[in-house]
Parts: sequence; structure tokens; C-alpha cells
Amino acid sequence: MPSRPARYAVIGNPIAHSRSPEIHAAFAAQTGQVIEYGRLLAPVDGFVAAVDAFRAEGGLGLNVTLPFKPEAFAYARRRTPRAEIAGAVNTLAFDGDDVLGDNTDGPGLVADVQGRVGLALKGARVLLLGAGGATRGVVRPLLDAGVERLAIANRTASRATALRDELAARLHPADAARLSAGGLADLDGGFDAIINATAAGLSGESPALPPGAWRGAMLAFDMVYGPKPTAFMQAARAAGVPRVEDGLGMLVGQAAESFALWRGVRPDVAPVYAALRERLAGPA
Repeated sequence: MPSRPARYAVIGNPIAHSRSPEIHAAFAAQTGQVIEYGRLLAPVDGFVAAVDAFRAEGGLGLNVTLPFKPEAFAYARRRTPRAEIAGAVNTLAFDGDDVLGDNTDGPGLVADVQGRVGLALKGARVLLLGAGGATRGVVRPLLDAGVERLAIANRTASRATALRDELAARLHPADAARLSAGGLADLDGGFDAIINATAAGLSGESPALPPGAWRGAMLAFDMVYGPKPTAFMQAARAAGVPRVEDGLGMLVGQAAESFALWRGVRPDVAPVYAALRERLAGPA
């Protein structure tokens, strides 16, 4: 009698829009893994109960999306160093009573930028826009990739500075020394890559950067993705940035990190990204 497929899911609220099931189905087909991956809608105040029930039914792992990443951090019994720095977990792996929490957003970003986009991060100067959870999730992996300077900028400069101070306290002093912070109005260029970690693109807006902020940038990367360029991407193109990308590759990359954690095999992201991009574009 064939064994039951290994069970995984993505948990969030809302969750119907998630592309994780199709991504992981493609990974499974590619690598010959037998899994079942679904969507799990949890009440806003019912994360722990929903996860407990999933585990009781034999679930082996969860991807975690809004608004539950902080709760997933608290739920985990062990956490990876990058999850500890981020203060948020987007991947849970269950093994009996053990619960491992990881944050794969940063590795997904780094893999996409250095792989598909082709920008080497070692020695690069990178600007992160925003002082929220998305920024927290990528600071440690970007530093680990060898960036020379990592600046956090936010409309409210004090929020960027507070986040820098909080993260620096958890980092090795040599890594903390590469981390800086300030306000958007103070930016005057000199960055190789500008990464938008704000949610402004979801509402059709873009961080208000001074014209000089784009000076020297080779890449503008928005973590948000969609069928059309975001306002941030449009602003970058108007400023003459030669390479402009959205976050679809990061989405596939972070999913590949989760899949590798769970199944012990790393899928090829290129064909999955290409298929998703084609579907997102719709009929020609």
C-alpha cells in the first residue's frame, strides 16, 4: 500500500492569492518528491491552534505569510541565526516535538540577485528602503553575501535608525559596522543596488526618493511583484537605472530554500520562475 504524501502548506490570512502551492508542486515534480501542499487559512487570533491541528494531522512543514511571521517566531522551539536576526519566521519544519523556525526571504533575495539577475553582492553598496519586517528579513543574508555597505533608509529617519541599532546589537561588530541608517531625504546616491522593501507598491505608490538617490545604481529591485511594473520600478527606469526587477524571483527563491530545508534536495528555480512569469503576464 503506497504511503501517504508528505504534507506541507502555506498559512496566512488572507491566503487564497498565494502562489506557493503551484511553486512547490513544480519543485516536487522536478525533483521526484511525493508531497501534498495546500493553503491553510487561519483566523487572525487562531495561528497556534491551526498549526497544532496541522501537526496533529501529520503535517511536516509550513510556509508562513502575513500576518503570522512574528507568531511563527514565537512558536518555534529552535531558530536559525538569520531568523533570530530577523525576529520573524516564514518557514516551520516539524520533527516530532521539535519545531525549527527559519526565515528564507533573505536567501531567496540573495540567490535571485546573484543568480538570475547576475549582480555580485560581494563588495557592493546596497540601499534598503523601509524599516519593517521585509527589511529585517534580508539584512543578515545581505551582510553574509559580503556587501561592503548596507544602508537602511525610511521616510521617518528615526525608525530606520532604531531598526539599525536593534539589528546591530545582534550582529558581530564587524558586520554591524557595515550597517547604516537615515532618512529618504538625506540620500545622495552612490549605491550599486536599491531594494524597495516597503509595501508601497501594493497601493500603487513608491518611496519618495530625491533625484540624486538613483546616481550610480545598477539595479533597482522591488520585493513586490505583479503583472505590471510597480511605481518604484517605473521611477527607477525614468531615472536611467539599467536593470529593474520585481520580487517574483525572490518569491521562487525563498520557496526553494524552504523546499530544500524540508526535503533535503534543492530544486532548479529557473524553469519555475519562467513558467510563473508567463502565467503572470497572461495571454499575449
